[in-house]
Amino acid sequence: QVQLVESGGGLVQAGGSLRLSCAPSGRTFSTFAMGWFRQAPGKEREFVAAISGGGGSTSYADSVKGRFTISRANAKNTVLLQMNSLKPEDTAVYYCAARLGDAVRDSSSSYDYWGQGTQVTVSS
Repeated sequence: QVQLVESGGGLVQAGGSLRLSCAPSGRTFSTFAMGWFRQAPGKEREFVAAISGGGGSTSYADSVKGRFTISRANAKNTVLLQMNSLKPEDTAVYYCAARLGDAVRDSSSSYDYWGQGTQVTVSS
C-alpha cells in the first residue's frame, strides 16, 4: 500500500509563487512515476505535470508550461511542484498521484495511488 501526503497549498495573490510537496510512503519511491493533477469547482480533474521514476523525463500541461516545474528527490522520497506566476485560473485542489513504472503519463486513469489533495487559491 502506498500513501501520498501533499502539503504546501494556500492562498496567494496573482503573480505569486507556491511550492507543493508530496511525500509517498510504503514502497520504494524510485519505482514510481509521479504526477500532479488539479480539480477546480465544477470542472473535471486535469493533468498538470508528471515526472519519471528516475527524474529524467517530465511532461506539462500547456496551461502551466514555463510557469510550473516538477522535480523529485528520491533520496528524500519527495516530489515537488514549484508554481510561479500564478493566475486566478490556477485555483483548484491539487492532487499528487503515483503510478508503478518509469514512464510519464498525463491520464488520471494511468495512476494507481492518489493523495487527499491540497487547496491552492490564487486571488486577483
